[in-house]
Amino acid sequence: MTLRDLASRTLSKGLRVAGLPSLTVDLRTFEIDPGERTRLSTEASSELAKIFFAHHGRRVNKWIHYLDIYDSHFARYRHTPVKMLEIGVYKGGSLELWREYFGTKATIFGIDIEPECAHCVTPPNQVRIGSQDDPRFLRSVINEIGIPDIVLDDGAHNGRCQRTSFNELFPLLQEGGLYVIEDLHTSYLPGANEGGYRREGTGIEFIKELIDDVHVWYHNKATNAPARHSIGAIHVFDSMVVIEKRKIKRPSYIMVE
Repeated sequence: MTLRDLASRTLSKGLRVAGLPSLTVDLRTFEIDPGERTRLSTEASSELAKIFFAHHGRRVNKWIHYLDIYDSHFARYRHTPVKMLEIGVYKGGSLELWREYFGTKATIFGIDIEPECAHCVTPPNQVRIGSQDDPRFLRSVINEIGIPDIVLDDGAHNGRCQRTSFNELFPLLQEGGLYVIEDLHTSYLPGANEGGYRREGTGIEFIKELIDDVHVWYHNKATNAPARHSIGAIHVFDSMVVIEKRKIKRPSYIMVE
């Protein structure tokens, strides 16, 4: 989904800013004129950014600051037989971007609920149609693709679907793998994204819960099943989170003199 599409879907009711109930945020104000593409390309500092701005093919839309974040976490997988599952296909350009970035050895699958997305793909990339809110469908895709190294959620952009996909797919992720959720700013958007500032059940609130879960050793409250022993790190950025899967031992400390 493009920024313009997202804006038109969600902004009819406006987004309230904390402390300023009458002010709304229009996501379209963040959009950069396409004429800036050449300048941004020359300024690109990461390999993914260079590939993104040089891309010609199916349409792909990304917030610019995502590119360097992705490159810093994904670079180790370039030119390896990495397995990646992307939730949300839209026009298929993102799948092409990942193919250009990771190389010919990669296995890249996309899933989307919209049937027309089945045609928005160029082999060897593949697309399967189904809901990210359907655990049985998600398991069937994993059975086909194999254990993924990377899962990227750029799908429904609502907390319910983000939570379902994480709870189902994170335990199936490769040890040392990465689980990424994009566009978490939608957690603050009313309407189709079911969001609102500190509204219960949004993706942002879910991430806050995971941060609490990582610290379960110190509060002993209920947690999500995979968090206590499987989340090695949670990297929180503007609108994005990167979660590392790694076996965690009980923390301990020692004093030396």
